[in-house]
Amino acid sequence: MKFTGFSFGKLRVDGDEYDHDLVIDRGEVRKRDKRPSKKYRSLYGHTPLSLDEKIPWKCKRLVVGTGGGALPIMDDVRREAKRRHVQLIALSTEKALELLSQRPARTNAVLHLTC
Repeated sequence: MKFTGFSFGKLRVDGDEYDHDLVIDRGEVRKRDKRPSKKYRSLYGHTPLSLDEKIPWKCKRLVVGTGGGALPIMDDVRREAKRRHVQLIALSTEKALELLSQRPARTNAVLHLTC
């Protein structure tokens, strides 16, 4: 996958432009459906990544691009990653894209494109 044109709220993946959070699951790109996590927003001041979402667990490594660092990852997600023997890597989205550009094997991602 080729990532270009990343700026606040926008990202181009293989030439297709997106203006919403993304999930990369075994090479497929889809919109992150964060509605199930909105009920936790008041606890974090931001909609977190929660187990209520469809997290792409079929991998060895899950990269979470946290925007500029604002996307909270709930502790339950971290525990579930550990239970599944999935390495969870949380980085700013800019750094996450640098890592993903190296095409690491068996790696999925959740990418927050703002804040």
